[in-house]
Amino acid sequence: MFVANKDNKFDIDLQYGQVREEALSDILQNEKIEVKTERDKWKETGNIAIEFSCRDKPSGIAVTQAKWWVHVLADGDETYCMLMFPTDKLKKIARHHHADGKVVNGGDDNLSKLILIPLKEIFNERI
Repeated sequence: MFVANKDNKFDIDLQYGQVREEALSDILQNEKIEVKTERDKWKETGNIAIEFSCRDKPSGIAVTQAKWWVHVLADGDETYCMLMFPTDKLKKIARHHHADGKVVNGGDDNLSKLILIPLKEIFNERI
């Protein structure tokens, strides 16, 4: 016998899930989404890197018009996972880590400035 939760309220859990499915469908069909892929380095460092400047000009998170930001973590040529953020929320998280000095050079020829955000802290943010 399948029990959805301890209160046996599968219908409420189903409705809760369906609302989020509809919201995601709406986002994917109607919203502007920025997608960035990060290959392998995240596994070594435990960080995601968010670009905010390239060649001393604003770029990436600093200039995006997207309402949603999807950060794809790749393991070689395989997608490991996709982290999806409301862009305004990710900007707040990035500003917090920028203020803490978690900025490095990277990208092609190290011409980009990147904010490092520890993966383990993403879900602990209270911003």
